Amino acid sequence: MQDEVREKSVALTIKVGKAGGRLTAGLLKWAIRKYLAQAQNPKIHHGKQTVKQLVSQGAGVQNIEITGKNIKSFERVARKYGVDFALKKDPAQEKYLVFFKARDADALNAAFAEYAGKSLNRSAQKKPSLLGQLSHFKEIAKNLTRDTAKNREKGGVEL
Repeated sequence: MQDEVREKSVALTIKVGKAGGRLTAGLLKWAIRKYLAQAQNPKIHHGKQTVKQLVSQGAGVQNIEITGKNIKSFERVARKYGVDFALKKDPAQEKYLVFFKARDADALNAAFAEYAGKSLNRSAQKKPSLLGQLSHFKEIAKNLTRDTAKNREKGGVEL
């Protein structure tokens, strides 16, 4: 009886070993196919990216200088227009270089026009500060004199 059990366990081990080998070979083939497909079609980055990623896409690259501390609002507008760009800060001059693909020039011009319009409108429409308004109205309220006489119709007494 023990010999039969031993023979069946050896047969089961051999069958499982063959199936496991086939499974491993299938997984390796799948992984190799995926790797080759990725190598033939590299991932294309969109939006903000590094200069190296932008240059590696094969399109001609141009650049524009931007002066200003409000670079985040430019990024929002560029994302809206779907421009692929890369920012590089020049620390010596406090300027930003915006690199973009040559074929995105028209979209970038439209994005710059909107960005410039927003920044000009923001500076032109400076609202007075709330603290300044509050202090102004405090002074007005302080200068008002109160009437000490009460109205008899409302149940008060005149002094």
